[in-house]
Amino acid sequence: MGYSLDPISDNCYPGTAVLINKFDIHDEAKLNEVETVLVSARSAEWMEHPKADSFDFTHYKAVHHFLFSDLYDWAGQIRTVDISKKGTRFCSAENIERQAELIFHRLKERNYFKNLPHGKFVDEIVDFYCVTNDLHPFREGNGRTQRAFLTQLIRDTGYDINWAEVDGDLLMIATIQSAQGVTDLLKKILNEAVSC
Repeated sequence: MGYSLDPISDNCYPGTAVLINKFDIHDEAKLNEVETVLVSARSAEWMEHPKADSFDFTHYKAVHHFLFSDLYDWAGQIRTVDISKKGTRFCSAENIERQAELIFHRLKERNYFKNLPHGKFVDEIVDFYCVTNDLHPFREGNGRTQRAFLTQLIRDTGYDINWAEVDGDLLMIATIQSAQGVTDLLKKILNEAVSC
C-alpha cells in the first residue's frame, strides 16, 4: 500500500493506515496477504473471461471493481483524496474525470493501437502506461488494474504480454523514473515483454 494521503484517515480504520475492508482486517500485513490472493485469482478470471471490451474509462473502472469488490465497498469508484507514493504525486482527485476523458479519448482516436508495428506499438503502450499511472484514479489497486487493462488491450491488438516475466522491482523503478519524465527503462522493459 504505502500511499501518502490527504487526509490520512480516508477510508481507513481510525488511528491506522489500514483500509476499511469487508473482512474487517485491521492488520496491514494480513490485509496485504488476503488482497494478494483474492486479487490474483480475480485477475486470472478477468483475463480468461473479460467482462468489458470497450476500452474506455468505464471499462477501466469495471476492471478495478471486478478485482477489488470482494475486499472494498468502494471498488471501481474514483478516489476522493489526493495521494502520492515514493515521491510521486498523482493526479488531483478533482481532475481525475477530466484527465481520464482526455486519456481514453486519445486511446480511441488512436484506434486502440491496432495495426501498429512492434516499435510504434510499444511507444504507444509506454505513453498510455505513463498517463494512466499519473491518473491513479483509485484509492488502492491502481497498478494491478492498469496491468489487467493493458493485458486485455494488448491482446486485443494481436500482441501479448506476460507480466509474470517482468521483474517487479525493476518495473517499480521504471515507473518512478517515468513519472519524472524518463521513460528509457520502462520502454526497454515493455519492449522485451510485449510479443507477437
